Amino acid sequence: MENLPKRSRGFTLVELLIALSVMALMALLSWQGLDGMMRTLRQTDQNSEQTLALQAGLGQWQADLEALAELPGITAIDWDGRVLRLTRQGPPSQPEATLVVGWTLRNPGANGQWLRWQSPPLSTRGDWQNAWQMAALWGQNPDQTQRQREVLIAPANDWQIFYYRQDAWTNPMSSDASNNPAPPPNADGKAGDGRADGQLPQGLRLVITLAPGQAISGRITRDWVRPILGGGKS
Repeated sequence: MENLPKRSRGFTLVELLIALSVMALMALLSWQGLDGMMRTLRQTDQNSEQTLALQAGLGQWQADLEALAELPGITAIDWDGRVLRLTRQGPPSQPEATLVVGWTLRNPGANGQWLRWQSPPLSTRGDWQNAWQMAALWGQNPDQTQRQREVLIAPANDWQIFYYRQDAWTNPMSSDASNNPAPPPNADGKAGDGRADGQLPQGLRLVITLAPGQAISGRITRDWVRPILGGGKS
């Protein structure tokens, strides 16, 4: 009797379910690996952006101080305990212009923000007086228009400013240890400490505590020394 060909055996339902389960598990493990890699990449990008923003901010801080404008009857630098105001030369494209710049820490503590404000280019003394007063108001209770000219540098919890005078770092708002007469008042009627009459501090120290959870956190100290003095202060 002639032999009949054997019927090929297919997968049973149980085997098919097992195979599908293994494939689903492998897909899940692969997705978890890809998801973890994408989160790492996003965190790396975020840390890079935060680091670059902080570096740019500290570079701008240095540039503002290096460009301080010592003009007759114009306050070059003033610290009122809340905002540091600077009068500086304009950008390279407008070297004849003058700018007023403000630095402040808004909402000190867990939600603090280190911010920079800049006026439009100024050409008259009246423009400077208005911008100087506006910078002070911006550091206290800014309106929406003033906020449009501010830039967030980094989240921070606290900051301090010190002047280098008479071979020591001192509180800018304390009386100067020297016997030099006090400078005339500013245009807004407040006592100034940075007029262009030899009263500019020899150096300025920034101590800022960056908020935790950032690419760079903790306390940072940056010292600046007037270029005409040379050398460094520590």
